Amino acid sequence: MRLTKSTDIALRIAMHLAVLDEDRTPTTREVAEAVAVPYNHAAKVVSRLQHLGIVEARRGRGGGLALTAAGRTGSLGRIVRELEGVGDVVGCEDDQPCPLRHSCRLRGALRRAQEAFYASLDPLTVDDLVGGEGGGSGGSSGSGPVLLGLPVVPDSGGVPSGPPGPGPFGPSA
Repeated sequence: MRLTKSTDIALRIAMHLAVLDEDRTPTTREVAEAVAVPYNHAAKVVSRLQHLGIVEARRGRGGGLALTAAGRTGSLGRIVRELEGVGDVVGCEDDQPCPLRHSCRLRGALRRAQEAFYASLDPLTVDDLVGGEGGGSGGSSGSGPVLLGLPVVPDSGGVPSGPPGPGPFGPSA
């Protein structure tokens, strides 16, 4: 199963916001640059996240984006379900319906696999993903937020340059 690009961007945005200081509220443009996605895509995703109560967006001077408590500590499985929507893994009922759809067992098996995927995300939170201390069972032991070994974007709104630490998950212990 592969998540939609929109869900991928939403999770990146939530994780990025989770590692920022609470008084730091970046603009959508700054967040788009930090997570390496086009501004237009980020703006659409931020709107969806705001609608779901995961992100708070404030306009005007002193405004910006902030992760809500629900976005920080809510079930990752629930968040991904909301973002992905209801749908089958395969297109049995597409414009050209599959001729085997009435007697095929694949659709049910894939639906169960999809639910198992979501269920494996249910106990996790965004805080767990970034190693934050306020989350569920996967929180860090006092070392502060960690975002896959990537540096937190400085207050100037700049994008970190150069590669992240060694390996895909940052420096090894």
